[in-house]
Amino acid sequence: MDKKVAFIYDEIFLKHETPSGHPESKDRLVAIVNHLKNEGIWNRLIHIKPRKATEEELSLVHESHYIERIKNSPPGYLDPDTYLSEYTYEVACYAVGAVLDAVDGVLNKDFDGVFCAVRPPGHHAEIDASMGFCIFNNVAVGAAYAKTKGIKKIFIIDIDVHHGNGTQHIFEDDCSVFYFSSHQFPFYPGTGREIERGRGAGEGCTYNVPLRSGSGTKEYMTVFQDILPQKIRETKPELILVSAGYDMHKDDPMSYINVSTEGVRSIIKSILRSSYCPKIFVLEGGYNLNALSECVKVTLEEMLS
Repeated sequence: MDKKVAFIYDEIFLKHETPSGHPESKDRLVAIVNHLKNEGIWNRLIHIKPRKATEEELSLVHESHYIERIKNSPPGYLDPDTYLSEYTYEVACYAVGAVLDAVDGVLNKDFDGVFCAVRPPGHHAEIDASMGFCIFNNVAVGAAYAKTKGIKKIFIIDIDVHHGNGTQHIFEDDCSVFYFSSHQFPFYPGTGREIERGRGAGEGCTYNVPLRSGSGTKEYMTVFQDILPQKIRETKPELILVSAGYDMHKDDPMSYINVSTEGVRSIIKSILRSSYCPKIFVLEGGYNLNALSECVKVTLEEMLS
């Protein structure tokens, strides 16, 4: 019998428009939804439409002047990569709201696990700046929100091929949130060296695994079958949040890492087996539509089993 897995999604996420040819397009979510329906997984999931995060909730992580800037800026590029369209602020609030709903759902034991199929992505967003297609840091706000609900230890696993600079920086002096990332290095955004281990009260609660260009499933298995489980055992988290970027796939145009689809399945299995605590997956990158859709499918298959 399937586990109770929630899939949080709404067509509101398609209203964040990006210019023609921009990698982070609404086609990503359309492809995922169509694939899940065609593969027969759609009906095995608990479907939830997210709420809209409030400004107060966004301010758990983000500076109020930055929230106002996103709210009031005209359409156009916020930085060299990140585009703001007419509805982006509203859509980004729903992307955060999806993660907050996921946190509430697992803490209330409404379901065993959650996948948040959201955009814009979040892990590059800093406290007061957009970056790398990201507006608000969805996972970081989710972690901060979980802390307000009494969760004392949270573990964030970032599998996106690009280092989650925003998430790391937000929690680098806070040991109640452990940040673990595997990513190509040297690569965008230039952060994520092994020596970055947190600072002050957060010293030792950041763990980066930089991987060379050309690394593949074998190298990732060392990370996720050997290193990650040990870190989770040491940390004893009450909640795991996964920045689920799939751009480490061998067919993705945005990286030089060569993980197969079955390699992605093995990564997800290792994460799911690493702890009995609730797990929430939140979509980040992944830009080959076929590979992205298949990776989300195998993630959900493993979550359901």
